[in-house]
Amino acid sequence: MEALIEFGKILIPAALVLYAVYLTVRSFIIKEIELKKLEIRTRSIETILPARLQAYERMTLFLERIAPQNLLIRLNNPGFAARDFQRVLLDEIRNEFNHNVSQQVYMSEEVWNQVRNAKEDLVLTINDAASALPAEATSIELSKKIFEAIMAKQVDLIGLALSELRKEIQQTF
Repeated sequence: MEALIEFGKILIPAALVLYAVYLTVRSFIIKEIELKKLEIRTRSIETILPARLQAYERMTLFLERIAPQNLLIRLNNPGFAARDFQRVLLDEIRNEFNHNVSQQVYMSEEVWNQVRNAKEDLVLTINDAASALPAEATSIELSKKIFEAIMAKQVDLIGLALSELRKEIQQTF
């Protein structure tokens, strides 16, 4: 029995010391893991931040390029028939959109939906304007009809999408 007490006198302090070492090492490892996570997050931000900025820039450029006042002036050719001009406009919008569609991963879903809605609204406006014209109409007549339709709308979805893009950029930085 006395041997058991002597053994306990040695074993209990040793166990306490071992437990204290365990807690110290565990605390140290947890701190190191948190530091590594912070370092990885910092590197990630350094890598992703320029890509996000570029995405916002590209989407701003996309919206500016498809704005009717820019799109119609840039692509108008007086020699086009209205139907040909409609096709050119829609092809340009689709190409621009498809070129920038991957940028959605860098922005909020709300802003991306507004960009997409602005594009779809413009496509509908162009199609509606083209369908309201006779078959022999010119590109100038289609342009006028599109401008009239845009002016009649109460909400400028392209302007709204640009505004939301700017707000999101300001919130990010």
